[in-house]
Amino acid sequence: MATQQGTPSSALRVLEEALGMGLSAAGDTAEAVAAEGAYYLEQVTITEASEDDYEYEEIPDDNYSIPEGEEDLAKAIQMVQEQAADTQILEQKTVFSPKHTVPEAIEDFLCNFLIKMGMTRTLDCFQSEWYELIQKGVTELRDGGIVPDVYTQNMLLENENKILKKDLKHYKQAADKAREDLLKTQKERDFHRMHHKRIVQEKNKLINDLKRLKLHYASYEPAIRVLHEKHHALLKQKMLTSLERDRAIGQISGLQETLKHMKIGHSYHAPEFRVVPTYEKENATEGPTQKGLREAREQSKCKAKTKVKVNTKDSEFPTHMQPDPNLGLGKENLGPAKFDYKLNNIFRLHELPVSCIIMHPHKDLLVSCGEDRVWKMVGLPKGNVLLTGLGHTDWLSNCCFHPSGNKLATSSGDTTVKLWDLSKGNCILTFEGHTHAVWSCTWHSCGDFVASSSLDTTSKIWDVNSERCRYTLYGHTDSVNSIEFFPYSNTLLTGSADKSLSIWDARTGKCEQSLYGHMHSINDATFTPRGHMIASCDACGVTKLWDFRKLLPMVSIDVGPSPGNEVTFDSSGRVLAQASGNGVIHLLDLKSGQIHKLMGHESEAHTVMFSRDGETLFSGGSDGTVRTWS
Repeated sequence: MATQQGTPSSALRVLEEALGMGLSAAGDTAEAVAAEGAYYLEQVTITEASEDDYEYEEIPDDNYSIPEGEEDLAKAIQMVQEQAADTQILEQKTVFSPKHTVPEAIEDFLCNFLIKMGMTRTLDCFQSEWYELIQKGVTELRDGGIVPDVYTQNMLLENENKILKKDLKHYKQAADKAREDLLKTQKERDFHRMHHKRIVQEKNKLINDLKRLKLHYASYEPAIRVLHEKHHALLKQKMLTSLERDRAIGQISGLQETLKHMKIGHSYHAPEFRVVPTYEKENATEGPTQKGLREAREQSKCKAKTKVKVNTKDSEFPTHMQPDPNLGLGKENLGPAKFDYKLNNIFRLHELPVSCIIMHPHKDLLVSCGEDRVWKMVGLPKGNVLLTGLGHTDWLSNCCFHPSGNKLATSSGDTTVKLWDLSKGNCILTFEGHTHAVWSCTWHSCGDFVASSSLDTTSKIWDVNSERCRYTLYGHTDSVNSIEFFPYSNTLLTGSADKSLSIWDARTGKCEQSLYGHMHSINDATFTPRGHMIASCDACGVTKLWDFRKLLPMVSIDVGPSPGNEVTFDSSGRVLAQASGNGVIHLLDLKSGQIHKLMGHESEAHTVMFSRDGETLFSGGSDGTVRTWS
């Protein structure tokens, strides 16, 4: 093995030779030897492997390969030493300078200085005294230290100066970039500040405009109210004028017939009228035309009276109605209200949206009307089509069963109301009189009258026996979207797009009361089975409940903004269902006020209906399907 040893005597000897002779080459060699130390070889005897059972670990090769033919112990040891030295150098990360400069000692510096200055005597005295002290051991060589090399210091300072200049350059670039970023940020700040000021100004302007619009709108409300009153007055005047016009036309036609008879030569005796003295003063300035019109009017009145007496087919409104069977419904027989409906079946009955579905009053039959101009009767629960009605020339809007269940009334966009005999499946009567689409129809509980509501702002009461219109109900200022008879009475309920509900007496055709409260067009209105409450829904999804006895609103439920298309009560009157424009069926618990939702329609839900026992719910949508929930 190779070991490294260094002695102080060898170092002193080398230093003495360097100081005495002044040879830089010898001095370099001595310094290198003193720094690295001396190497020597030591003989090692390698014995044979022991014969014991000890298993030695296998040493990895590590790429120490010796060429064949040169397997010499001395070379192998030298190679291992060189590799160990290289590994130590790499671990220490020693950097060798291109020019090996040995620092100059203090005594060498003094000797060189005296030589340069030519002070030989002083040099001889210094050397004799200095080496004397060294040999006596009074002074050690290491305590003297070294003189710093000016060139080395200058190089270090230059390197440091370059590094500092480079750092200064980077700092300047960073400062310039930061200055540019600062300027850019300041410009963006100024821009956003100006933009913010402009937005604040616009906001203040909009606030002022909104305040002015509110004031302007507030000034419109009384004007609109006055215009509505004027509109109502004009409508009444128009109705009276139309009646006067019809009478005048009848009088003129009568006069024309009289003139024809006079021209032909038939003797015609004009009726004589006795005029009372008080009437003479009023008609002192009456001309022949007004006089003829007055006489013709009196004649038409006489004819109308005789015509009414002759027409004996007109039905009479019942004066003593039978009691409502729903009023005697025992509360002890009522089970808990049902809300956990689940989608059970889907019947695809129409090619276009379903507009109405109704249940047969006595059998498990369902009738649906669609915008494809047909109505269909299906059997439950399978949904097989039993009867199909064709005859309308436009979409169907509503239908209603006769109280006995053997007839059906349908309303349509073709302005007609048709009556159908369900035993034969054909149309038996068509009522024509509306000038625009008919939205809804309903049967009187006696079965002799049908009422209809139309887009022409009127409602009509039709006599089934005399096959004519008995009354036309005027009063609404916009489309009348729904109509329904109060159960077992002569009272009618209408809902209109003019945001009002009206109560009518069917015997006189007059409006008895109007209910206001909706802010949007009313799409549907209905009575509870017991008749003590009214439910209505509008085009913004607001459903209102009204006390029919007090004619006052009770509660308002907003499930919008999707429109409420139809509302209906279950047979107990405790659950209200609403078909919404977003395809959701809303179930309102009238006792607790909770709202339950049924999700299943893929598009708009138009109509909803409960079965007679309330265990099943039916709904129709714009996709032409009827869905059953149970």
